[in-house]
Amino acid sequence: MSLNSVVIAFSATSTPSKILKRSHNDVVSRNITMVLENLLKNYESSQLPTHGREQPTVVQTNILIRSMGPVSELDMEYSMDCYFRQYWRDQRLSFLGPIKSLSLSIKMLERIWRPDTYFYNGKHSYVHTITVPNKLLRISQDGDILYSMRLTIKAKCPMELRTFPMDRQSCPLILGSYAYTSKDLVYRWQNEASVNFVPGMTLSQFDLISFPYRNFTLTRREGDFSVLQVSFNLQRHTGYFLIQVYVPCILIVVLSWVSFWIHREATSDRVGLGITTVLTLSTISLDSRTDLPKVRYATALDWFLLMSFFYCIATLLEFAGVHYFTKVGSGEIPVDEDDWEDFNESEDEPASAADLVENAVSAANRAGRRRSSLICPIYNNSAVYYTSKRTSLTSNVQVTPPPVRLTMERTTQTETRLPKWKQFIYCLKGDDKFRKQRQREAASANGGDGRHGPRHVNSVSLIDRAARVLFPASFGFFNLIYWMIYFMYQDDFKWGDSKLGSLGH
Repeated sequence: MSLNSVVIAFSATSTPSKILKRSHNDVVSRNITMVLENLLKNYESSQLPTHGREQPTVVQTNILIRSMGPVSELDMEYSMDCYFRQYWRDQRLSFLGPIKSLSLSIKMLERIWRPDTYFYNGKHSYVHTITVPNKLLRISQDGDILYSMRLTIKAKCPMELRTFPMDRQSCPLILGSYAYTSKDLVYRWQNEASVNFVPGMTLSQFDLISFPYRNFTLTRREGDFSVLQVSFNLQRHTGYFLIQVYVPCILIVVLSWVSFWIHREATSDRVGLGITTVLTLSTISLDSRTDLPKVRYATALDWFLLMSFFYCIATLLEFAGVHYFTKVGSGEIPVDEDDWEDFNESEDEPASAADLVENAVSAANRAGRRRSSLICPIYNNSAVYYTSKRTSLTSNVQVTPPPVRLTMERTTQTETRLPKWKQFIYCLKGDDKFRKQRQREAASANGGDGRHGPRHVNSVSLIDRAARVLFPASFGFFNLIYWMIYFMYQDDFKWGDSKLGSLGH
């Protein structure tokens, strides 16, 4: 048997089956065409499926969410990509035939009735059209219709940012009919699992805590409308803000406390450190507000930044108090008691030649000591004295200058006789008389009655010593209260949070 005869015989046996299959498909296609023509022959697409029956048309809905986000605090909105499905029954489209359901072209949507569903809080939603419009229409024998489409929904999300960034937000999605009241059209969720998410879906800045949904009736000027609502309850992640805002602010505040251990003579160092910390906090504050709306209230982040500002500025003010009330002179040489006396009486008396020489020598000694104190350390020691002999220009009288007391910064506070509370009151008043008295006491080597020992100028201030304890302790205490308030006291989600009263038109 040749190969050609085998091919011919095979073709002869297979041709009838192909012809039968093709003829069956042709019959089915003709039946579908005839069914559609019969269904649409007397069909009125402008009328409800239950027109004339005195009962509303029921539309059942479910949503499969593919992705969600971003959630924008600046615009108070969120977006999501989902499959939105609607089911209803139109008995005018029921048919009999070998096929249980028909998957039709989306062009059929223009020839049949469909619900005028819209999103009450939607801002900019659209149907995906790549590569073709992502829509599905399916009709069963009983007239049950499935209308599915892929949507990207951008909806409003009213936010309360008082506890930002430890806040919880409830972002609603509200949908219903635009024109039909509840007497004509009723929306219902299809079942208990009408809102689902694709496995593995996550949000970048939030945790999805729950997504309750409900049916309810919304009253508008036109009447009562059937509405569906699903609320996406979100809990914000605080890790980003801890790393980018809170920890840097805490470190900057701690850095400003370094000035308490810097000697009060280093004025430029302490002031420069304080100004640097304030400017750095200003930069962090401005950067943290770029993605937030300009709300009329302060957020939790604002309160923390204000507290940090307060401590940095208080550090500068603390040094201003130290500088004004406890710092005497430059800390290089003591101020003699005679320098604070009134010189009017001495000016009236004639000065002798010996007095003039003695004054010149004393001035020279002070200038020399001031120059030497800028180069090398000088210690406060009442036992150290030196003398020098000078010869007058007009006579051979030897002039012995008074003993010169050398000084340096010590680690004890300038002694005072007044009670602490009275000193505090004088400091608050800015009493110049009290300030000069403190300077005179600090300048004298011994008390006026000889009972007191040497006093030291520009030592470590008691204000600095107190600030080393009070500032860290109070800052830690306020931080403890801050985190307890915003983490432990958070309101539960409520349906009334969505403010539905403003959604009517």
